[in-house]
Parts: sequence; structure tokens; C-alpha cells
Amino acid sequence: YIPVTKELVRRVARRRGVRATFMPKPFASISGSGMHLHISLRREEGSNLFWGGRGLSDQALSFIAGILEHARGICVFVAPTVNSYKRLVPGHEAPTYICWGFANRSALIRIPPARREEECRIEFRASDPSCNPYLALAAVLAAGLDGMRKGLDPGDPLEGSAYELRGVECLPGSLGEAIEEARRDPLLREVMGSELLEAFLKEREEEWEEYRLHVTEWEIERYVDC
Repeated sequence: YIPVTKELVRRVARRRGVRATFMPKPFASISGSGMHLHISLRREEGSNLFWGGRGLSDQALSFIAGILEHARGICVFVAPTVNSYKRLVPGHEAPTYICWGFANRSALIRIPPARREEECRIEFRASDPSCNPYLALAAVLAAGLDGMRKGLDPGDPLEGSAYELRGVECLPGSLGEAIEEARRDPLLREVMGSELLEAFLKEREEEWEEYRLHVTEWEIERYVDC
């Protein structure tokens, strides 16, 4: 359904004389476009597993911790293009540091305000519209469930701006770095399967190598007469 929806949006835009794009960072001076994932888990009888009465349940905290634990590895699935990493930069309303917080739009995982059980959820903010949503969701859910199985602790929630942090682990800074992180994460190989994982990473590596070898107009203008 996702490719069909994107194509319909493009066609409607063309009919109105404009161009629709799902590019994560189409304009250098403007914040990019994210595709945030809002996630909650339900028990068989329908109750929200993340709801802790007055806050998040222990299961929710471990789910968050699992995503933080595997954040660098799953990044290539949620931000799969060269352009994705031009969105994931400090100060442009996109996450760069691996942390979580309540109603904190600078954190990787934001906990939106929830007054009722059905509103309780987590918001994962690194994913963008260029991703395959099925692979992205599979990677994020696998990471969260791994945290629940291990009973991981996410630590204290962040207060204040994540962009002012020092000494905190960051998301990968490029597609090339994200590819290597995914290859080092044994959970992804287990969940995705070696064959699918390697096929996906090979495709991403081809894009990264093509980008690395491409000489841009910016480089020509800056260095030809240097």
C-alpha cells in the first residue's frame, strides 16, 4: 500500500502544478521530513502493555531500552539513504543523540503526554519517508522486544535539549557508518535473516560508494581554484 500511496500523492501534486517528494532533506536551510513511528503494545484482552497507571510500565521502559541499545544498528533500516543523514543533524528538529525523554522533541524516543491508557505510546523519531516501512518497523520492534526479554533499563529520561549533551552516544553520521553498525548487530542478522540482511546492505553500499565517488557542484566551486 505504501508505494501506491506515494504514487497517488505524486500524481495529484503534478495535476496541481507542484511536485511532491518523500526525500528526507530536500532543502538545506529547512528542517527535513521525518516519518515518526508511534508504538504501543496490547495484551490479548486489549489492555495497553505500556500503561503503568501513572506513567510508563516496566515493560515500556525495557522496550525503550532495547531500541536505545540497538539504535545504531537499526538506523540503516529507518534512515536508508545518503540524504537521510543530512536530516539527522543537531538543531534541525531531528534526533542525533541516543536518549529518551518525556515530551522532548530533541530526543530519539519521545514520550507524548498521555492522560488515558489508550493514549500511552512511544514515538521513535529517527525514521524518514525514504525507508521501507515494513523493514523499519521490523527492526524497531525487534530491538524493543529484545529489551523486554532482557529486562533492560533505559536510564533516566532526558530533561532539556539533547543538542547540548556531551559524552552521549550518537546515531551514525553517514550511510556508510550505519551500514557497518547494522552488520555488527547480531540481533538484526537473527531477525532479518543473513540472506535478506546482506542483500539489503549490499544495495545500500552501492549507493554509498556511488555517492562517495561523485564530485558535487559545491566541491567544484570551492576547490577548483583553490
